Amino acid sequence: MSQLVYWLDMAGVIVFALSGVVLACRKRMDPVGMLVLAAVTGIGGGTLRDLVLGVRPVFWVSDPTYLWVIVVTVGLSLLGFHYIHRLSRGFMPVADAFGLAIFTALGTHKALQLGHAGEVATLMGMMTGVAGGMIRDVLARRVPMVLREEIYATAAFSGGVVYVLLYTLDVPLMITIGASLTATLGLRLAAIYWGLALPVFAWVTIPPRPVEDDRAVAQKAKQRVRMIYRARKRR
Repeated sequence: MSQLVYWLDMAGVIVFALSGVVLACRKRMDPVGMLVLAAVTGIGGGTLRDLVLGVRPVFWVSDPTYLWVIVVTVGLSLLGFHYIHRLSRGFMPVADAFGLAIFTALGTHKALQLGHAGEVATLMGMMTGVAGGMIRDVLARRVPMVLREEIYATAAFSGGVVYVLLYTLDVPLMITIGASLTATLGLRLAAIYWGLALPVFAWVTIPPRPVEDDRAVAQKAKQRVRMIYRARKRR
């Protein structure tokens, strides 16, 4: 079972590293910039998780294979980027959703294995899934997806909650991981397909009512905070 967890972790690193490569090319970065974005996306969330949990050394220091996987991923991407870029618009959001689901489940798993409470494990799972992408977006001067209306962190949080609940009920590890992956992936893919999003709060200007009586005092426009919903995609 530990081998399954290990290879799932490697798969998540590859997928997230690819998303870093694609964004680096869109931002016209050189190969060094591509490697940096791929690395922070692939191992940034897990690194932050280990630092918060007090795990020393962090996972990629004790096992440098993670670093070589990122280097190889970037190298192969440079050789075949034309094909990867053609897949980026449709394939990469789905691949990123798989990476999010994998990292969320494994981050929650690691926190529970270290003896931490379910609440902490859920947050660690979400951190593992979203922190790498946040660092990537900040370095690329883009508003992180988790801070926008996208259903991203919400999907990770849901997967973490499912994992903790099943772990508490002593459900077999294979089923627990599968259910957590399904919860995160299902919610994220649904958000991508139907354009689901959380509401955002914004200042809106309310125009004054038209004055019907000449003796009435003209009102001024008012500004209020309103909850704005994004229109769903039609299929």
